[in-house]
Amino acid sequence: MERYPVSIKSVLFSPAQEVVLLLNERNEWELPGGRIERGETSEQCLIREISEELSLEVSVGKLLDTYLFEVIPGKHVFIATYHCVLAGPFDPKVSHEHKHIGLFPAHRLPDNLPQGYRASIERAGSPDQPGA
Repeated sequence: MERYPVSIKSVLFSPAQEVVLLLNERNEWELPGGRIERGETSEQCLIREISEELSLEVSVGKLLDTYLFEVIPGKHVFIATYHCVLAGPFDPKVSHEHKHIGLFPAHRLPDNLPQGYRASIERAGSPDQPGA
């Protein structure tokens, strides 16, 4: 049986109702989040990852989607996306893990954003209501 790494991702909106994205080393935009650690819940993973990647506090809402994503040819990761809302001030600081932060209106997402993330953003619904 083949096993895949698991990555937990967040659809998070800024106070201006823009989607928060991060530019990775492959020059693709991605949702904040990352690999779940042994003993963590999905919610704990997102709270930790968003704190590490953006220095932000969030509240984790509803599960939006799960799917198998081919990161690069032949390398797959199981993705679970959740809708999150800010639980503190919005003053993001990008960690060494990413090149840039981007804030995008949900109707004008960048071209180099994988389709699975786009679908999760659509499923998130209202920026103010997790899992609406």
